[in-house]
Amino acid sequence: MLRILLIEDDADQRQLYHDVMTDAGYEVTGAQNAVEALEILERCKPDIVVLDIQMPCVDGIEVLGRILSKDKKLPVILHSAYPAYKANYMTWPADAFVVKSGNANELADCVQRVLKVRGAIVQPASESQESIMQCRLQAMSAPPNTWQDG
Repeated sequence: MLRILLIEDDADQRQLYHDVMTDAGYEVTGAQNAVEALEILERCKPDIVVLDIQMPCVDGIEVLGRILSKDKKLPVILHSAYPAYKANYMTWPADAFVVKSGNANELADCVQRVLKVRGAIVQPASESQESIMQCRLQAMSAPPNTWQDG
């Protein structure tokens, strides 16, 4: 099962995307802010990141830079309600840009396309389940209020 790190500050949207992606067959870990997302990335390696741009404290463009400075091969999809960001050259390193809409399946379709283009390989179920359990155990050992599975 492929893993998605979903970075979204709005709890309702994070839950909606979590549900849609889970229904599409992905293992989803949610983060409500940049700090939390970067902590998760230190413990577990997702197959793809879905990243909101407008977030409090540290915006998604800065997070994109931090992610790619650590792992240039990790696919990142920017997901924003503001289409003007697509023209911002700072967003160009992302694999895709999806404008938030009432249709959350557009994001799921984009995740699938990016993973296909990037040649993501699905692990055998036993390896995938072991990896998922490892990430969950690491997350549960994190200090309180730093882990958000959205």
